Amino acid sequence: MIPLKAAFLFLILPHSILTQSSSDSSDSSSSSFASRTSIAAPSEFASTISTASVSLASTSSSTSSDAFLGITGASNPSSSQSTATASTSSSPQTTNTQKCNGNADFCGRRYSNVSMVVAHNSPFAVAHNAASNQVYTVIPQLEDGIRGLQFETHYPNASAGLHLCHTSCSLLDVGTLEAYLTTVTGWLADNPYEVITIMMGNDNRVPPSTYVSPFQDSGILSYVYTPSASNLTLDEWPTLGEMILLNKRVVVMLDYLANQTEVPWLLDQFAYQWQTPFSPTDPAFPCTVQRPENQAEAVSRNMTYMANHNLNVDITLAGLDLLIPAYTLLGEVNAVSGNGSLGLAVNNCTAMWGRPPNFLLVDYYNFGNFNGSVFQVAATANNVSYQQGSCCGGTGTTGAAIRTECSRVVYVSLVVVSVLVLVLV
Repeated sequence: MIPLKAAFLFLILPHSILTQSSSDSSDSSSSSFASRTSIAAPSEFASTISTASVSLASTSSSTSSDAFLGITGASNPSSSQSTATASTSSSPQTTNTQKCNGNADFCGRRYSNVSMVVAHNSPFAVAHNAASNQVYTVIPQLEDGIRGLQFETHYPNASAGLHLCHTSCSLLDVGTLEAYLTTVTGWLADNPYEVITIMMGNDNRVPPSTYVSPFQDSGILSYVYTPSASNLTLDEWPTLGEMILLNKRVVVMLDYLANQTEVPWLLDQFAYQWQTPFSPTDPAFPCTVQRPENQAEAVSRNMTYMANHNLNVDITLAGLDLLIPAYTLLGEVNAVSGNGSLGLAVNNCTAMWGRPPNFLLVDYYNFGNFNGSVFQVAATANNVSYQQGSCCGGTGTTGAAIRTECSRVVYVSLVVVSVLVLVLV
């Protein structure tokens, strides 16, 4: 199987079919995810997180931090009755006022008990480049509600350092890992109640120490969470509230050659997470374990997991098996319900494993049966509400409306692939 993405190097995607209009961006109903959920950090927040070295359960009740009270809840008097005589006691009842990852309910939930949308190949959002997997760059992604950033890293040479390239740096190179992380760091500083996950592919199989410098120099390392063990079961992860109060709000995973003895914060992805089939071509999206291979079911049931939900089309041309993204089916694949939909896949996974996926990996997250449908799926999995009409960057076009244009793109793609195969074979 050859994912011949390089064949698209000469194809210019009509960016208008993938980019949404921002004509209604001034409408208050179209405000970004961050503006709906983020609250400016109180002045005490920085000092609270810098000294928080114990669990929330053992934190002194005398703390004056607004952040602590908002996330953990304030103690309110309540009345209780005994069987012998009526009495009034002052027993604490927690009332969350601060939202964590957009919802107050999430503050008390473990990281392993939240479903989040992951942008497949997050950095690859370049206009008129068919190797892109997203329309919007990382800041709009995060503003809209993306909480997982997945991408490939390449190491062209020692002087260049780690770059973000799609398949190869000759096909699409969007710059250095450090520059991308610097942008994310700025967003984290502006949004102190958000927890994100970064999942990286080590395409050139470089040593884990290679990643230290970009994370240090970008400033993001101070936010990175280091677990207490080389793998964590579901009930061993901290809550989002704990991660926020400690200001360790970024979980970083590497698919190959992670060594937590050498770099403790760079997690071995498949020691903490399993995944459904990668680069899927089956619209049924089976919820079976592909990576890591041969893992016992009992182990899988006690780990976080990711549903890979980016559909590809498998074709044979000149004796070669090729994978082409299913552009024309974006509306169905990212939909809330229906055959091949993200919503149906999550339901099937939940039925099979007794809990929804923690990570929902998608292409072009801004498309679906309505704008933001992928976030509706995540909200349903989390048993919380989602404000429809708040995504993505204004009004936009659903998958159904781009079908004709995408069909033309796929046709041109096949022509380009045919020419390249004839030249190269």
